Amino acid sequence: MKLWPDQKPYYSVNHYYQQLFGHKAYKISLDIGCTCPTRDGRKGIGGCTFCSAKGSGDFAITGPMDMRKKIDSAIELVSAKSGSNGYIAYLQAFSNTYGPVDRLVPVYEEILADERILGLAIGTRPDCLSGRMIKELGRLSEIKPLWVELGLQTIHQKTAKLFNRGYDLSVYEDAVLKLNSADIPVIVHLIVGLMDETYEDFMATIDYMAEQPISGIKLAMLHILEDSPLYKYYEKEPFPLLDEATYIKWVAEAITRLPQEMVIHRVTGDGDHKHLIAPKWSGHKRHVLNGLYQYMARHGMYQGQALVR
Repeated sequence: MKLWPDQKPYYSVNHYYQQLFGHKAYKISLDIGCTCPTRDGRKGIGGCTFCSAKGSGDFAITGPMDMRKKIDSAIELVSAKSGSNGYIAYLQAFSNTYGPVDRLVPVYEEILADERILGLAIGTRPDCLSGRMIKELGRLSEIKPLWVELGLQTIHQKTAKLFNRGYDLSVYEDAVLKLNSADIPVIVHLIVGLMDETYEDFMATIDYMAEQPISGIKLAMLHILEDSPLYKYYEKEPFPLLDEATYIKWVAEAITRLPQEMVIHRVTGDGDHKHLIAPKWSGHKRHVLNGLYQYMARHGMYQGQALVR
């Protein structure tokens, strides 16, 4: 069994940051007031059905305060547990390249100008990346490290329609090619256990990602939040969700299929506990992580073990 220097059976984001910065880094979540094309009517309303009312940015610092104060508040929120020498600003809520370039780029510049910020991770959609925006992001990436995080979730169009994603796989592929041409590293978000998806469906998505020119990946269980459109559907027509043991098994096997140079930024995720309806086990992040490490150790599993190229 292969272990990385941080004793994990995969290339973790903590080890990646250690290599990049020479020390630990911690993400702080900021809300810069964006929305999404599936919320404002351009492509639909309500957003992706699993997404919370805050655009999956439930822990982001929001409000009218200036950026310096937002960063202060975000750092204060995590300071007790971070033990960090610097921070990655994470624009998590909604689609953070959706809006006028002339308004958004100065916000990115202001964040990067803060001496405590080591880099910027921008969560967005592949259909919200104009040529001009990508050019500006490329310029900013020469100042400090910058990553674009794309919420793909699945390669299967049948599932994408179910949760109102609003774009085809070809749109994602085009965005990745353009971001690569600008030397901007891409992180892709995937959801495990999406409605109507089988083990084979999920592994097909993983095998596809293993061939993609991306730097990292994030995995999370589908969870039902009380303030999401999916909750209303789930309340009327409950559908099966993965149990914890199955989730751990699927994620462990997925990791073995991914190339060793791909950074695993997240292997589980939890929504706001105040709004989490199901599955309740997904709210116990540390327990899930320990279960994953133990499962992989027991079976001698590690990243890239089952990769076929």
